[in-house]
Amino acid sequence: MRIIAGEFRGRRLLDPESDITRPITDRAKQSLFDILAPGLPGAVVYDCFCGTGSMGLESLSRGARHAIFFERDRSALRRLKRNIETLELAERATVRPGDLTTTLASLAPPPSDARPDVVFFDPPYRLLRETPDMLRELARRLAGFHLRPGTGVLVFRHDDADDLPLPPMIEFDRRVYGSMRVELLRAPSNESNAGA
Repeated sequence: MRIIAGEFRGRRLLDPESDITRPITDRAKQSLFDILAPGLPGAVVYDCFCGTGSMGLESLSRGARHAIFFERDRSALRRLKRNIETLELAERATVRPGDLTTTLASLAPPPSDARPDVVFFDPPYRLLRETPDMLRELARRLAGFHLRPGTGVLVFRHDDADDLPLPPMIEFDRRVYGSMRVELLRAPSNESNAGA
């Protein structure tokens, strides 16, 4: 696993120790970041279910201002922190360990200038099948309280065989890479003040 472009191009990252996390292929990552690249300089990024941080670290390499990493698996967290240290990105990275549902519920909505411009939403595939309502609620909370209204992008990666609409998000692009689907979604601007 490596950084594909930007300040840290070619730098190797520690892979996950187990199959709990699923690293994205270089080809799929390059294609996705070609779409996201214009909005990354100066952006705030959330990397949810981040594993060892490949997506958030790629964003920082390409000029994102700050990335917040959410992960609960202890081995993935250890490797994520080592990746951040190796790239000397501690001042531009925040790690939020623990369950994403609990963490998001405990976070106060960020001020408008600190809302994420990009949210990588990459839950373990089993969660789509076992707890779809929980994932919909997470997407609703992200759309209503965190994602920059109107322009923020939620990148939802999952198995192409699984369909999980994430209201109130609106899909504006979709890519399929082998058995993996990536949906790019926005929150309607009138959802920015949605209730809890």
